[in-house]
Amino acid sequence: MIENRAHQAGNVNVANVLTVLRLACVPLLGWLMYLGSQGSTGARDFAAVVFLAASLTDLLDGALARRRGLETPLGALLDPIADKALIGVALIGLSWMGDLWWWVTIVILARELIITGMRLNIARDVVISASRGGKVKTLLQTVAITMYLAFVPIPGWELASQVMMAAALIVTVVTGLDYFRQIRSVQRGLSGGT
Repeated sequence: MIENRAHQAGNVNVANVLTVLRLACVPLLGWLMYLGSQGSTGARDFAAVVFLAASLTDLLDGALARRRGLETPLGALLDPIADKALIGVALIGLSWMGDLWWWVTIVILARELIITGMRLNIARDVVISASRGGKVKTLLQTVAITMYLAFVPIPGWELASQVMMAAALIVTVVTGLDYFRQIRSVQRGLSGGT
């Protein structure tokens, strides 16, 4: 039933428009982070607002797509691309500015690219939905990145940001290993257990 309604709705629907808007925020975020690296605290604060607002569209477009039957193949393709691009630009920007160790950015992005690639590889046969851990991972990454971008001059803010990023990193790795095991199990099943 959802597939039929989504097919009738076509690719131009509110959920997909939100996803495209999230994608459009990626270059804006990169530009604002560049200005922030040049010492503009206003640009950096605005980057935090853009990042958070774009991240919230991910929650909204998914909820709308499911509730209104607006799930489309285009949305299924663009949504993870928009998510990874937004997180990727933010992490790379933070590392470029010297606020976040490069190895943290590399570990998170490697996990995202490997797992997304593996999920897309089997998507024709099996769809592996986001787990509860995957959703927690996304929430932790979003909060940690927002905290790093929006420096608040209160005691302990920097430490709280680092703790949040450490939690995001741990959950990212743990859920990545879980997805890897699930996907490998599915791949073995699809290939007849060889």
